[in-house]
Amino acid sequence: MLFRAFVFVFLQSMGICFIGKRNFEKFILEYLEPHPGNFVSIEDNKVMGTHKGWFLYTLGQGARIGGLRDAWFVVDKNVATGDVFVAPSTDHPALYRDLLRTNRVHWIAEEPPAELVRDKMMTCNFRFLHQMALVPCTLTLNQDGTVWVTLAKPVRALTPGQFAVFYKGEECLGSGKIVRLGPSLYTLQQGKNREKTDDVRVEPAT
Repeated sequence: MLFRAFVFVFLQSMGICFIGKRNFEKFILEYLEPHPGNFVSIEDNKVMGTHKGWFLYTLGQGARIGGLRDAWFVVDKNVATGDVFVAPSTDHPALYRDLLRTNRVHWIAEEPPAELVRDKMMTCNFRFLHQMALVPCTLTLNQDGTVWVTLAKPVRALTPGQFAVFYKGEECLGSGKIVRLGPSLYTLQQGKNREKTDDVRVEPAT
């Protein structure tokens, strides 16, 4: 059981099914030392509260922050500092991304599909949760066998450590572990807002 707990921390998975109905946080802290850190607002970097370890939280889940009535939701984590970044709504743009990269993909029928080898790009469908609806995407093949995945629409709570699974119609083509995420919609919006501010800034008279 201890080994499985460490595997969880390494993969940053969405949860542990084998613990049954026991309290998740209490179970994990039986095997891992607490690593206190801060809940930090993604919008203004304000410290909202404290927690017992970044590894207790997954992207998209609600965060119980002492002293706050309203729900906040985990949108990012900094393992080095222990900060868990939170946002004030379950559909906050910081939770949505449309770009990710996988490790080397395991292809089922051929390695990799001929279309992807020929064109270096291929359209197909994507999911990373068992029951989620398929999302159209474009794969871009890298020389090392990894792929960039550009989604037709942003998806909530994409998580490093989960597996991206690719489909053509009803056929499962293969899968690769998510190892990197593109910027969130919130980050992109902030960048656009800064560009607009720069555009309207009046140059001083000379």
